[in-house]
Amino acid sequence: MTKFLFVATIFVSMSAFASIEDGNDEEGEKSLKAEITEYIDHHLLDSHDFSLFSIEQEDGSKKHIGFPLPVILWDEGLKFFSSSKFHHGETLAEVDGNYYKLYHSKIYKTDAAGTINYDEKHHATNVKPLDFSITKGVVMIFITGLLMFLLFRGLAKSYAKNGSIPKGIGRFFEPIVLYIRDDIAIANIGEKRYKKYMPFLLTVFFFIWFLNMFGMTPLGVNVTGNIAVTAALAVLTFLLTNLTGTKDYWMHLFNPLGDSMPWYGKLPLYIILIPIEILGIFIKPFSLLIRLYANMTAGHIVIMSLIGLMFIFKSWIGSPLSFGLAFAISLIEILVALLQAYIFTMLSALYFGFASEEHDHAEAH
Repeated sequence: MTKFLFVATIFVSMSAFASIEDGNDEEGEKSLKAEITEYIDHHLLDSHDFSLFSIEQEDGSKKHIGFPLPVILWDEGLKFFSSSKFHHGETLAEVDGNYYKLYHSKIYKTDAAGTINYDEKHHATNVKPLDFSITKGVVMIFITGLLMFLLFRGLAKSYAKNGSIPKGIGRFFEPIVLYIRDDIAIANIGEKRYKKYMPFLLTVFFFIWFLNMFGMTPLGVNVTGNIAVTAALAVLTFLLTNLTGTKDYWMHLFNPLGDSMPWYGKLPLYIILIPIEILGIFIKPFSLLIRLYANMTAGHIVIMSLIGLMFIFKSWIGSPLSFGLAFAISLIEILVALLQAYIFTMLSALYFGFASEEHDHAEAH
């Protein structure tokens, strides 16, 4: 499969050069590539409106099909207005005599002319109000949360009414719940303590899985490709791990060698070991957030880049191959969507198992 993708990619690239017409304007080609890059960037970023698609008008302008979302700012008081005032970043929003501009998916305070000031590194220096807006990512989180509530509430009622035998769609989700309990929670945490972690493990698994699958739909909301979302999930794992850790867990961090040797023999080693153990507390959740964020973002970039190649090639050879590759990667991404939810849940359970472990410290080492 890997060889096929490699050969097909080379063949597609070669056909692209063959399909370029002699009369093509280089500047026009660059503008097309820039437009595709801008579209990919727009897809990856969160936004203050929910745009489903856009239609190019005869005059070259674009008509966006979607709906606005509420903007909630704190700027010397609460400011509440509709994102339609920005008109997809093309106009300023005037609220209570203040002007706000949507610039690279962030809201800046500006003047009536919409001036954006920059520093020497070309970073905007305008004041950014505290933004509590309901963005499209937040909307999908609410929808996913509501879907999970209704789904598992129905599953619980089905268990109660039918003697622990689910009906309907519950029959599909029951094996997944049992797998998380038996092969993830109990296997990594132990039968004694796994129950208190089960609500989190079930929630985080289905939350990530559903959001990943929503990202593969035409809605295309890349929620788990937002590092703030993956960081929040990793912080929850970090807090649960360390707030529920047993004394043996903390003893392992600050006395990793136990009582196997006198203190004067351990002191030189502890100068190295203890900082490494403490650093590991923060590396574990960091690896969780980076893994989920990077894998989901990379998948979206690859798929959309392959689709964009169809518009660049404009060839009966290159375009079908680009479509075929994009379709194949999309199928792989469906598996990746489930796999990333599994990996995050499995590693969280593993960390919980470390935190809840109880043993004789000297004997364990």
